[in-house]
Parts: sequence; structure tokens; C-alpha cells
Amino acid sequence: MKTLLVFLLTLTLAAARPAASTYQVNSAASRITWTGYAEVGTYAPTGTVLLRRGTFEYDGRTPRNGRFEFDMRTLAQEQEQLAEHLRGADFFDVEKYPTAVFVLKDVQQGTARGQLTLHGITRAVQFPLLVERLPAGRLRITGTARLDRTLFGVNHNSSSFFQNLGSYAIRNDFQLAFDVVAAKSIAE
Repeated sequence: MKTLLVFLLTLTLAAARPAASTYQVNSAASRITWTGYAEVGTYAPTGTVLLRRGTFEYDGRTPRNGRFEFDMRTLAQEQEQLAEHLRGADFFDVEKYPTAVFVLKDVQQGTARGQLTLHGITRAVQFPLLVERLPAGRLRITGTARLDRTLFGVNHNSSSFFQNLGSYAIRNDFQLAFDVVAAKSIAE
């Protein structure tokens, strides 16, 4: 009898939960912006990186089971010399690590949880996000993640690893702001 009740309860909960649809990211309509920070002063360069592709499930309430690929070779900044340095071996070494991947596990109470692979290293990350419904069944997902680059082996000019850097010291944390637009997969 107890097993039957558990089975019926499981069926009821499954029926109450809407079926998830697969969404595809529109890379052209999405924007990923990064900001780095000097350890001393107010210098905070900013730039972009291209979200090459992404998919996730959405059940009408929350995204989950997603995969997002970033083309690190597109890392851009208005000062091309700085952009080249960031793409180089001192920082993200995009020749060796051309893709960064975020695998979204789930979102709970507005906080995304998942695994980020950057510079060949995978770490658990979490950050707040907002989901907004747009016309024609599209979704906009926005938020900001603060990440510690040194956890991914990007140690250049970090005062955690090098002493007496003075004004050349770069903070370990950087920010990724995202504005991602997605639509239901055509196969849905």
C-alpha cells in the first residue's frame, strides 16, 4: 500500500510539473560583456566575448540542463593591444583553449548553479539571474557573474601570486554580464 501511495504521489507531482521545452540561444541577439579591474585605482577595462551557441530546457518557470559555449578567440576590447594580450598565453591562451563552456545544472530561487570550464579548468559556479518572457515565446536571461580568474589558472599580475606589482597588479575577480535571448527549438 505504501509503495502504491509513493507511486501515485510521484505521478501526481510529475503531472503537475509542466513539460520542459528546449530553447536555443540566438547568438546575434545575445551579448556577453566582461569587466576586469586594476588592484590600485579605478582602471576597469571592459569588452565582449561571443556566445557561440547555447541550449537549455525551460519548463515555464526556470531554466535547467543547459550548455553554453563561448568563443574565446572573439574576446574583444577597444584597445586592440590589450585584447591581444588577453587572448595570449599570459591570460586566456585562446590558441590552446579556444572555447569556454558553462553547463547549467539548475536555477533555484534566482541563482544559477553549474560548472564553468575556462582555460582548461572546470569549477562549480553560481550567480543570480533573471528570466523575462518576450513576445513570440522567446526568453531573455540576464545577470552578472563575478568570477575569480586565478581559480582557472589565469594568474598574470595577480598579487596573490606575484609581489611588488604596484600599479601593474590586476584584481583576481572579474565580472561577466550577460543578456541572452533564446527561442524554442524548431524541433519542439
